[in-house]
Amino acid sequence: MNRLLKRVRVIALVALVALAGWLGWQQFGGQQMVTRQAPEGNLAGSTLGGAFSLVNQDGEALSEADFKGQWRLMYFGYTFCPDVCPTDMAVIGRAMATFEGVNKGLAATVTPIFITVDPARDVPVAIKPFVRAFHPRFVGLTGSEAQVAAAMKTFGIYARKVETRESRDAANRGEAANYLVDHFAVFYLFGPDGQPVAFLPHGSEAGEVATMLETYVR
Repeated sequence: MNRLLKRVRVIALVALVALAGWLGWQQFGGQQMVTRQAPEGNLAGSTLGGAFSLVNQDGEALSEADFKGQWRLMYFGYTFCPDVCPTDMAVIGRAMATFEGVNKGLAATVTPIFITVDPARDVPVAIKPFVRAFHPRFVGLTGSEAQVAAAMKTFGIYARKVETRESRDAANRGEAANYLVDHFAVFYLFGPDGQPVAFLPHGSEAGEVATMLETYVR
């Protein structure tokens, strides 16, 4: 009888310990898991982003609605940029490749997007080879001066044409002006509903951009 009573007590004690452990996990571990699944980025609560109407590298009209359900890794620049833009675009391409190696399924939900700040020269035929040089799924967007200006305002992008001595001389000769464009360079991540999630500044490396994707894309 005593042995039976002891056995019942041991079973009851084990059950209580298991119950306490489960309740503790629900209260603390469960909350931590939720946090890991839905971290808050440094753009959370920002008013950046919204509607836009542009044209892709194939001449097709696109709006923000065409990217519904997709994570958007966005960058504003221009194809005639001598150094900054190609460097940053290469960073995005390598970051996408790294993320694809980590989780190909999730990576497929991320669309890298390039939007020009120089629509006068960046027509679709100029953008297409530029974006494809960095990643096969890169979407390049351009449009009229007004459309691009509206998109830049929506995403908080500054850009200003900079005349050089060479461009002024070319203009005086009636030739195409090879001007530069000073612009705000940043890596933006927007969520499937177009909500701002996070950003990294120019100068960030591919590993940092890949980590941003791994952190927020779920």
